[in-house]
Amino acid sequence: MTWHIALNFHGIGAPQRTLESGEAPYWVSEAQFQWLMDQVAAAPDPARFIITFDDSNLSDHDIALPILRRHGLRARIFVLTDRIGTPGSLDVSHIHALQEAGMVIGSHGKAHLPWPTLDQAALEDEVQTSRARLEDICGRPVTEAGIPFGRYDARVLKALHCAGYTAAWTSDGGQTRTDTFLRPRTSLRGDMSEEVMQAVLSGAQPLLRRFRRALGMMRRRWMVTG
Repeated sequence: MTWHIALNFHGIGAPQRTLESGEAPYWVSEAQFQWLMDQVAAAPDPARFIITFDDSNLSDHDIALPILRRHGLRARIFVLTDRIGTPGSLDVSHIHALQEAGMVIGSHGKAHLPWPTLDQAALEDEVQTSRARLEDICGRPVTEAGIPFGRYDARVLKALHCAGYTAAWTSDGGQTRTDTFLRPRTSLRGDMSEEVMQAVLSGAQPLLRRFRRALGMMRRRWMVTG
């Protein structure tokens, strides 16, 4: 059984679109991203790290992709299909370029909504329509989803299963495995110090936090809360 550390990014550098409320802290500088990728590439086992991106920001292509390629790293790009081709976001040509560079394309839904708050029809539309559009663009199955805002419950996970996804990436933090459906990630923020980022890279997590994380994941997995 191999444990991985999944690092999640939302945007790099200066945003080229209007940000949502509360979104700004989740953008890291180009220098921070470069430093993090330097640490990953220099690690004894770089394959232990999984790199993901949410929100379809243009920086995934313009900033992250060249740095990833220089280091020989791969990433998962979770795309919001309603943002495709809008200012500051990925367009179809960017998605193709990312895929051709070896990046995995996954769904982040359509409109960046908290899935547990949606009624059943809207939830199914979010997870099914986005997947169908991305498969049409990519010409291959799309089997992974990055859950918006990290918010999920049993109903969300069931909808993802029924839509044909084989992996759901959360924001629960801590280490993860690639042989499970539910896969925790840790989001990197621009207001994190290098010391905090180094702790994330080490996979360190206090015992009490690990217990609370496991309990919370279990509760959301088996109980419908939204």
